[in-house]
Amino acid sequence: MVNLVQMIVSGIAVGSAYALMGLGMVLIYKASEVPNFVQGEMALAPVFISYLLMNSYGAPVWAAFAGALAFAMVLGCILEFAVLRRAKEPNVLGLIIITIGLEMILLGLVSWKFGADQRSLPFPISSYDSVMIGNIFISTLDLLTLVVALVIMTILFLFFRFSKLGVAMKATQQNETAARLMGIRTNRIKMVTWGISAMVGSVAGLLAAPVIMEPFMMWDPMLKGFAGAVVGGMTSLPGAVVGAYLVGVIEHLFGGYVSIEFKSVVAFVVIVIVLCVKPSGLLAKHYIKKV
Repeated sequence: MVNLVQMIVSGIAVGSAYALMGLGMVLIYKASEVPNFVQGEMALAPVFISYLLMNSYGAPVWAAFAGALAFAMVLGCILEFAVLRRAKEPNVLGLIIITIGLEMILLGLVSWKFGADQRSLPFPISSYDSVMIGNIFISTLDLLTLVVALVIMTILFLFFRFSKLGVAMKATQQNETAARLMGIRTNRIKMVTWGISAMVGSVAGLLAAPVIMEPFMMWDPMLKGFAGAVVGGMTSLPGAVVGAYLVGVIEHLFGGYVSIEFKSVVAFVVIVIVLCVKPSGLLAKHYIKKV
């Protein structure tokens, strides 16, 4: 019983990072209806910027993290403004290919600048520290990731519920034409959405970097975050969170009781099962367009 609870707790902890990546992808999907496969690299580049600030310029951790998040915001805005918005007569497949191309470009730039060597980001909390809750242990870094993820989710809920910008983003996501007629600058809203998405994903990257930093570090969280978003519903922020935690828990249970070698495959098995049963995801509504 203790072993079962331990695996569930570990799954929830790792699911927090997946949830942050999934939230970032859902934000962009709701705005443009395109899966954003550059989400991982929009988090990767700020992580290495924070490393550069700390190691080359002696910046303290808080300043390096603030600089990384600011860079993420600017990077997301630039990608939307300079690339996605310039696509001529875009279709979903074309935009997906563009995001994959941007992913390869950012990955190549990071690899060229920093190399492929593994390293870890200096951080006040060691990845080896852990706390005991009864008979269950959880690493301090995982606990911090869980807390930070919950705080960000709360902030996003309040942002969309009460802020003028958040309401404008919701209006743009629900009906872009109507929002434009109401005076909302929908192109600017999309640009800001990309920036916020990059910042949310970067938080997951910054919390993973104390364990390991290398150019491919965000691929697994991005794919699992995408899996969680699909399972929960690509148009539902709560769905992305629930789906991500489900993926984290299920893969840990599978790894503990069946096979740890095939643990990473579980997320995509879950995707197939959910899409066969409920194509819109667990918490999203399924709309049928009449033509």
